[in-house]
Amino acid sequence: MQDENGPSSGGHKLGQLIGDWWEEHIVWPLLREVAGRLELFLDSRFQERPVRGDAPIWQDSEGNSVGYDFVLELNGSQVDRGIPVGFVEGFWRRGSRHSKDKARDDTGKLLPIRDTYPTARFLGIVASGDFTQPAREFVASRNVEILCVPKDKVVQAFAQHGVTIDYLDKAAEEEKKELASACERTLTPKVKLDIAATLTQLVGQASFDGYASRVGAALAALPQEIRITESVHSRPAVFNSIAAATAFLASPIFEPVEGSVSYRYGITYSDGSEFFREIATIGELRQLHDQLRVLAEHMEGLAARARI
Repeated sequence: MQDENGPSSGGHKLGQLIGDWWEEHIVWPLLREVAGRLELFLDSRFQERPVRGDAPIWQDSEGNSVGYDFVLELNGSQVDRGIPVGFVEGFWRRGSRHSKDKARDDTGKLLPIRDTYPTARFLGIVASGDFTQPAREFVASRNVEILCVPKDKVVQAFAQHGVTIDYLDKAAEEEKKELASACERTLTPKVKLDIAATLTQLVGQASFDGYASRVGAALAALPQEIRITESVHSRPAVFNSIAAATAFLASPIFEPVEGSVSYRYGITYSDGSEFFREIATIGELRQLHDQLRVLAEHMEGLAARARI
C-alpha cells in the first residue's frame, strides 16, 4: 500500500487507512462467514490470540517464517493453533503502477505454503482498487483464487458518505495530507460499517458469495490417490580416475548410511491438483498425513449433514 512518494507521504497514510478499512470491514467479514459455515477458525491481526504474536505467522518447508493477513484453521482456537487449510491476502491499490510486482509478491508468499501443508487447499487474494488485468491473470495462472473490486466502486462508496479518497497523480503533497487527515477524522466505526454496506450494494452480494463458495469447493476436493515413497541414502562412492568410476558403474554396490532415510508424500486430489513434498522423518510424515485425514473427515461430515 506504499505510496510512490514514500512511507511518510500523505498518499501513503491515506492508502493505509483505506487498506486497513478494506481488510477489517470487507475481507474479514467475508472470511468470517466462510469460517462459520465450514466450522473453521479464522485468524487475523484484527483479533488478539494468546497462542501467537501480533499477527498470523507460519513457517514454510524451508523454515521461513511468513506473516499472512488471514488464515483459516481446522480445530483452531484462541489457545491452540489448528490445521491450516486456507491463506488469504488482502490489499487496496490506488494506482496501477507495479501491479505485476504486487501479484508476484503476494503469490510468492502464498505458493510455498501450499507446498508445505497438504491441507492448505485454498490460497486467495481479495483485492480492491486499480489492479491491472495482466496482474489478475498472473495470480489466476498460479492457481490462487482472486476477487478484485474495481477502484471506482470503492471511491464511489466512500463518496456517498462524504469521504474523498482519490486525487490526481500530480496533486501536491499538502493536498494528499489534507485528504488523509479528513479521512482519518471522518472514519468512525459506524461510518466504516456504513461504507462497507454501501460497497456491498454497489458490487453486489453475489460477487462476495461466489468467492466464499470457492473456499468450500477447494476444501471439498478430497484425495483420490496417495503415494508414499521411501528413499534410502548411501555413502558417496569416490574415485580418483574416470577408469575407476567406469569400472564401478559396471556393477555398482553402494554402502547405505545407517538411519539415512527420507520419504516422498504425493497426493492427487479430486479436482486434479497435486501435492508433493520430501519429508525427513516418518514422524513428520505421519503428522502431515493425520492432518489430511482430519480435514477429509471434517469435510465429509459437513457434506453428510448437508444432505440430511
